[in-house]
Amino acid sequence: MNNFSIISSLLDNDFYKFTMQNAVIKLFPFAKAKYEFINRGKHFFPKNFDKILKENLNKMAYLKLSKEERVFLEKNCPYLDSSYLDFLNKYRYNPKEVNIYQKGKNIKMNIEGLWSSTILWEVPLMAIISELYYKLTGIKPISDKKIIILTKNKIKKYKKLQVKIGEYGTRRRYSYQVHKLVLKILKKEGYPFFIGSSNVHFSHIFSIKPIGTQGHEWIMFHAAKYGFNIADRIAMENWLHIYNGNLGIALSDTFTSPIFFKNFNKKLSNIFKGVRHDSGNPISFIKETIKHYKKFKINPIKKKIIFSDNLNPYKVAYISSFCKKKIIPFFGIGSNFTNDIGYPSMNIVIKMVKALPEKKWISVIKLSNVKEKNTGKKNVIFLAKKILHI
Repeated sequence: MNNFSIISSLLDNDFYKFTMQNAVIKLFPFAKAKYEFINRGKHFFPKNFDKILKENLNKMAYLKLSKEERVFLEKNCPYLDSSYLDFLNKYRYNPKEVNIYQKGKNIKMNIEGLWSSTILWEVPLMAIISELYYKLTGIKPISDKKIIILTKNKIKKYKKLQVKIGEYGTRRRYSYQVHKLVLKILKKEGYPFFIGSSNVHFSHIFSIKPIGTQGHEWIMFHAAKYGFNIADRIAMENWLHIYNGNLGIALSDTFTSPIFFKNFNKKLSNIFKGVRHDSGNPISFIKETIKHYKKFKINPIKKKIIFSDNLNPYKVAYISSFCKKKIIPFFGIGSNFTNDIGYPSMNIVIKMVKALPEKKWISVIKLSNVKEKNTGKKNVIFLAKKILHI
């Protein structure tokens, strides 16, 4: 167990972490961030879990970008410029940024440091926690053979629906090996409907396109710096400034979708290729998005919605049939690919809780379209709702 390293590549992470890191270095190089582990599923952790977790974390300090990995990024992500790739060459995980302690069966964890440095921790840490949890609690998956059959059946359904799908399951995967197995099948059987993975390491291994844009923390930080009312808009404008229309999917639910649409003005609605739905009723969201585009005389059939909220074949069928001839749907499928092993997957998150844009720490929050996905201090959530008239 102790010789086993769960994360073996610097790129075993979600693509949007690297795209955000690039933007952070260029626009907010001195900003700091604090993150916290949130055990939404109230999982009980076995004895000494914190120690084994720390061992894995310490090993990550030795990871570095290989020459082949750099070449892969240069070829497949031309919008990540050489100054960023030089930074990534020198980047090393710093385990001192992560503080873990265990009290009984509960794990507490926080991360603190320069935003440009701490931003890469969240996804691999969650993948490690998930894999260790199953190993140490003795939860065995179904056989590889069954995983292969299950995955093939899902692909058949998606092919029948003729929908474009991506794999987004790094953070809550059962294990590295299960993740790898699933992607092998997706690559082999998924053409032309499987469009890529959010995991950059596996994208490299299987020669597929890494997919993703930005996460909620990008907009949460902008709220700390510029205020809740205009955070969405300035976050999108800054994104355009860095990426010139590449990676053009806007995230719509950091401070609820109605607030996002108020910020998503005509210029932004035209330039961005589409929006991402990550919480709330998908059908209401589709209607809201179409109405928004039509208001600006933009044809919605030329725009995309990326759905990424806890999907499975049944939900995908339901959503895609509603989108027909209205707007283009894409689906980012997470744990239903990488952790469909006969047990419920873990319900854990790591979220930014504070940001230091300049001189003082400011609490950050997320106001999702569903209450369960809100994060941050209650008093700050209350204040934000008041300011935003929610």
